[in-house]
Amino acid sequence: MELHVYKDSETLSNATAKFVADHIAATLKKQTRYTIALSGGSTPVRLHQLLAQSPYKDQIDWSKLHVFWGDERAVPFDDDRNNAKMAYETLLNFVPVPAEQIHVMRTDIDPTASAAEYEKICHQYFDNTATSFDLVLLGMGDDGHTLSLFPGMPVIHEEKLWTTAFWLQAQDMYRITLTRTLVNRSACVVFLTAGAKKAHALKEVLKGAPNPDLYPSQVIKPVGELHWFVDEAAAADLK
Repeated sequence: MELHVYKDSETLSNATAKFVADHIAATLKKQTRYTIALSGGSTPVRLHQLLAQSPYKDQIDWSKLHVFWGDERAVPFDDDRNNAKMAYETLLNFVPVPAEQIHVMRTDIDPTASAAEYEKICHQYFDNTATSFDLVLLGMGDDGHTLSLFPGMPVIHEEKLWTTAFWLQAQDMYRITLTRTLVNRSACVVFLTAGAKKAHALKEVLKGAPNPDLYPSQVIKPVGELHWFVDEAAAADLK
């Protein structure tokens, strides 16, 4: 695990954008496609905007990207809470990724059916590969959750399914999510975490005793690289 600490959220977003662009370039020297899973929430918005602008927009071979999501709220695509909607508005509408290479988690069908459909797509990509995604971008909530792995939920310990859907009572909605089983096969995972509200959870996830039911981000242990990109506010309790 590598921890990268930056002064503020803008510096953090710029450093992460450079890392992502460089990682894409280096990976595509060895293979013909690049699979990436995006995250939701507000933290990656600035990262997306930077990737959609020069110089990064011009450096990345978007035609070879295959885009996935880590999780989704089961709300219509035109709902502002929809993670795919956010990604299109901040990144995908501005870069030439072929439409057939963008795999949204569908919210126009039953959530369980959507998760099963997504799992099938993932198996088509990763059944015969040493690793799964080339890069998974993750966020972490104030409560230590990542993906849709929320404290106390059985999905934290899912070991067979690659994707699943479940009702989250606290949010009065279904969530569709990749599981640790698939994400931990990734070549590289990057957590992007900013703000003082994340400081306590970050300390517990990185330095605390193993307690994934309380801090689910602890279950993310990829076979490849693990990077935490954080700002000083989020890292305040680590000293």
